Amino acid sequence: MADGIISRVSGPVVIASGLEGAQMFDVVRIGDMGLVGEIIRLEGNKATVQVYEDTTGLRPGEKVINTKRPLSMQLGPGLLTSIYDGIQRPLDVLREQSGDFISRGKVIPALDQTKKWEFVPLKKKGDQVSPGEIIGEVQETPLIMHKIMVPHNVKGTLTDISEGKYTVNDIVASVQNGTKADIGLSSWWTVRTPRPVLRKLAPEEPLLTGQRVLDTFFPVAKGGTAAIPGPFGSGKTVTQQQLAKWADSNVIVYVGCGERGNEMTEVLTTFPKLEDPKSKRPLMERTILVANTSNMPVAAREASIYTGITMGEYYRDMGYGVALMADSTSRWAEALREISGRLEEMPGEEGYPAYLGRRLAEFYERGGKAVVISPEERVGSLTLVGAVSPPGGDFSEPVSQNTLRVTRVFWALDASLASRRHFPSINWLTSYSLYADGMGDWYKNNVATSWIAARKEALEILQKESELQEIVQLVGYDALPEPEKGVLDTARSIREDYLQQSAYDDVDTYTSIRKQFLMLSTILEFGKMEADAIKKGITSVKIGQLESRKMISKIKWTKEDQVEQLVKDTKSKMQQEFTTLMTEASR
Repeated sequence: MADGIISRVSGPVVIASGLEGAQMFDVVRIGDMGLVGEIIRLEGNKATVQVYEDTTGLRPGEKVINTKRPLSMQLGPGLLTSIYDGIQRPLDVLREQSGDFISRGKVIPALDQTKKWEFVPLKKKGDQVSPGEIIGEVQETPLIMHKIMVPHNVKGTLTDISEGKYTVNDIVASVQNGTKADIGLSSWWTVRTPRPVLRKLAPEEPLLTGQRVLDTFFPVAKGGTAAIPGPFGSGKTVTQQQLAKWADSNVIVYVGCGERGNEMTEVLTTFPKLEDPKSKRPLMERTILVANTSNMPVAAREASIYTGITMGEYYRDMGYGVALMADSTSRWAEALREISGRLEEMPGEEGYPAYLGRRLAEFYERGGKAVVISPEERVGSLTLVGAVSPPGGDFSEPVSQNTLRVTRVFWALDASLASRRHFPSINWLTSYSLYADGMGDWYKNNVATSWIAARKEALEILQKESELQEIVQLVGYDALPEPEKGVLDTARSIREDYLQQSAYDDVDTYTSIRKQFLMLSTILEFGKMEADAIKKGITSVKIGQLESRKMISKIKWTKEDQVEQLVKDTKSKMQQEFTTLMTEASR
């Protein structure tokens, strides 16, 4: 290790001198407390260090020790169910050792060093192995089988592998190819380097979330990227938590990046109690939480983003579908802005660094559905959902605009919808998904051949309602012709009976894709019957009083196993009531 000394302290940035042989992104330990920092600029033997802990009390002349190692993570069994801070320190262990407040300079291994895991080999001595090949398994949680893979730079003949109980630091196999290489139960990876893949695949399958407005109108593909911008109080965090709870992924990584402490507290307290909808096991058994709230050091927000995505890539390489929620990338961008200001760099728009767009693009580029490096063409996916917190809900600000350039799904949260208590408050007129058309075949094969047509028809009705609302504000609802009133009735049914969804109701919080189709097709069928009835002179007021109209409103509160029967009864009642109306009108 090469020692240096502190020359100057400026908030989360420290200038150190005397660090001979230092390299970019080396991790250093600063001061008598050994604070963790990372070199982000080098000029001769002077290094600019981004410190991931509170620098209060540091003074010039204190020592700086270079570890000669970039910021890296230990990846292995035990990641799932864990709660980390931005630099992969387990918060539960920190609390046990230092109380409710994190002690500065405290370094704790990310994984339990003493716990023994049952390793089951899938290969035998003498087998030829290549990079990425799975040589054994560990049952990490009842939901996830952890796969031990050959490191990317290792190939050759297995000279030693045996079943047994091992700690994360133990060697479980050895490979010979001129030189001997040991394979451990865990491995290390630098967080700023993306894990390589053989090739990226086209996104053709939706990531089902159980949220009707997302799955039906603005779906994100497995391996896709989505942005969810919105002003304060519009429901970004609740929507992301819903995605984390219900998304059709094997592994969830939830990164609380600079959001308020009470929001992350809710995640930390509710997630351990939640039940996975498919397996009925605790949801935490397939979840990793990374907490770096607004009262934690600013610089560590950047590290938390890279920490989360590195863990996501690790499980993707095992062949799992991973979904990462970043809440929020605006706070990360603010950290970049502060560090850039301390470095006296030329500012870009609104004071953000000129390289903001590149950093965001590099982050979202690490997502995707891919054939990972392995001999058996293993496929994994990493879906990225980033919340954006534009000041005042102004989507023209730099973080929102740069995010929109690189993501293919835009879920625009609307403060006016939130104030009307319409949740999820995603504006159906301004949101979009560039994946929807490419996944048409999946919907036809797995849901219904009429799915695309039903989606398009519903969106057109909502667009027509928006145009009619301008007329209503001028002349009033009563002055509208009856056919237009029928359109507004159908649009209101789509909004209230379909798009509105309660995250706190046990039944309505999650809707299967099959139930979504049944609900939407029933509403649209009622709308068509209403339009035909209006042509025969029946008023929309009379149609609104039908019993079948009330039955439609009950569908979303009905359990999955009872929906088919209720929809069947509703359609039968609709047919009967409209036939009666038509008969009366023809007399």
